[in-house]
Amino acid sequence: MHIVCTDLEGVLIPEIWIHVSRKTGIQELSLTTRDISDYDVLMRKRLALLSSHGLKLKDITDVIQTMDPLEGAVEFLDWMRSQTQVIIVSDTYIEFAKPLMVKLGWPTLFCNFLSIDGFGAIIDYHLRQPDGKRHVVESLQGLNFKIIAMGDSYNDISMLTAAEHGFLFRPPHNVVVEHPQFPVKYEYAAIKEAIAALLA
Repeated sequence: MHIVCTDLEGVLIPEIWIHVSRKTGIQELSLTTRDISDYDVLMRKRLALLSSHGLKLKDITDVIQTMDPLEGAVEFLDWMRSQTQVIIVSDTYIEFAKPLMVKLGWPTLFCNFLSIDGFGAIIDYHLRQPDGKRHVVESLQGLNFKIIAMGDSYNDISMLTAAEHGFLFRPPHNVVVEHPQFPVKYEYAAIKEAIAALLA
C-alpha cells in the first residue's frame, strides 16, 4: 500500500514568507528553503528580522488569512485522497498553517511549532524532530507502506531520497541542477498522471 507524503508551501499553497515579505516590505523575508539549504540559518535570520522590525505572530497570521491554495491544488489534493492516504509533511508551523488547512479541507499535517511570548512575539521555533521529513518516510516504511514523495526545495531532498518514488514539483532551477536524480513535474495534471501510474 502506498502513502503520498507531500510538501505544503510551493506545492499546495504559496510560500508564506514571500507573502509576508511583500506585505511588510522587508525584502529579506522573501528568502525560503529554495534559496538557503540550512534551515536553522534561515529561521534564525527570519526571527532576527521579525524582532528588529517589531513584528508579532498576529502580523504574520493576518497575512496568511488572505492567502488561498494554489490554483488547482484543492482538486489535486482531493483526487490524491480519493486514491490513497496523503500526509502533508511540512517545515511550517501549526500556528501558521491552520487557516490554510481549513481551505484545503483539513488534510493530515505533520509540522513544527513556535514559542510565543506574552506580547505575541515569536521568540523561537521548535522542530518536531531534526530532519523530520525523512523520519516520517522511514517510519511509515517501517509499517510496510511504500512512499511517493513530492516537494520543491532543499529541505525536501532527504524525504524524496528516502521514499520509493520522489518527485520535484515546480522547483527552482538551482534545485533541479543540484538534484538531477529526481523527475521534475510542473503541473498538477503531470504529477497526477505519474502518481496514478505508480498506484496502478
